[in-house]
Amino acid sequence: MARLLTAAALSLLSLLALAACTGGGVQQQPGADPSPRIVVASGQDVTGKNGIRQQLIDAWNAKEGEHGYQARLVELPGSADQQRSQLLGALQSGSAEYDVVNLDVTWIPEFADAGLIRPLSDSAVKDPQDLIRSVDSTSYWDGKRYAVPFNSDAGLLYYRKDHLVKASASRTDLGEDVTWDELRELLIPLDRAEIKDHEAIWTTQLAAYEGRTVNAIEAFASAEEGFRLTDDDGDYVATEEQLTAGVTELRERTEPPYLLQGAAESREAESLSAFAEGRTTFQRHWPYVYLTLHEIFGADLGVGPAARQVRPRRPEPRRHLRHVRAARREGRRTDRVPHRP
Repeated sequence: MARLLTAAALSLLSLLALAACTGGGVQQQPGADPSPRIVVASGQDVTGKNGIRQQLIDAWNAKEGEHGYQARLVELPGSADQQRSQLLGALQSGSAEYDVVNLDVTWIPEFADAGLIRPLSDSAVKDPQDLIRSVDSTSYWDGKRYAVPFNSDAGLLYYRKDHLVKASASRTDLGEDVTWDELRELLIPLDRAEIKDHEAIWTTQLAAYEGRTVNAIEAFASAEEGFRLTDDDGDYVATEEQLTAGVTELRERTEPPYLLQGAAESREAESLSAFAEGRTTFQRHWPYVYLTLHEIFGADLGVGPAARQVRPRRPEPRRHLRHVRAARREGRRTDRVPHRP
């Protein structure tokens, strides 16, 4: 049977301490370095070379000193699905040398039920009030804690303030209350501004992987106030009307010419490149790209929560979209097509 391991669902230092206190299950080979080791398996750190996870490992090692428990980070290659398969295979075979594994929250029930990770006591979290309650709740399965939250992500809307200035937008600092109606209304002004290399309003991650799932859920959640697919117990509660509204919202925000051509095959890297090249004014992405984009655009970069859709949807945008498409097919300037008052 595979060695029972500690799961870090995403606090690394806390779990390193637990592994050190329990011996970590590390088995030294004959002739190997006798100093105690903790091996941490994780997906690729998207924060870049010497990223935040490696910095935490380095901080732990410095604290432990030469004769203490030294940790080593092993980054697994491939997509999230491939990383999951690698971890499952290694743990099920019993050949894994991992003492701490960094799991996506959706994997915890599977790994726990398979006996591949072991439960933790609540003492693993020194200050529960320091954690977001909804995030910490994902650490539990079947009434037991199997993980300690490390970090959580949230979709952000990045935008080019200089594009909005050139388009004479009513505001260039969008704050926290921008809606998809407002983004769609920028189609004509941005097209009229004739911005170099500009092709579409926005881009995101819509390839056939978890990125598409996240975008779909965000569209569903923004279609109706208080929308939920499931309740706190995981039981399905969405109605047919809510699902229809969600699908409609997802379809409308991903139609050309709003969405960049090729975004249906984009993952994080492709969508980031497209935005950095100036092909779109808006981009839905994760917090880790902020530093990269700020280095490129400086004060011209804006960022806020992902756009919402809380106002009643109006029928005009779809009719206006047909006018824009027709104008482009006929080679007419889109600032000449009818626009709703």
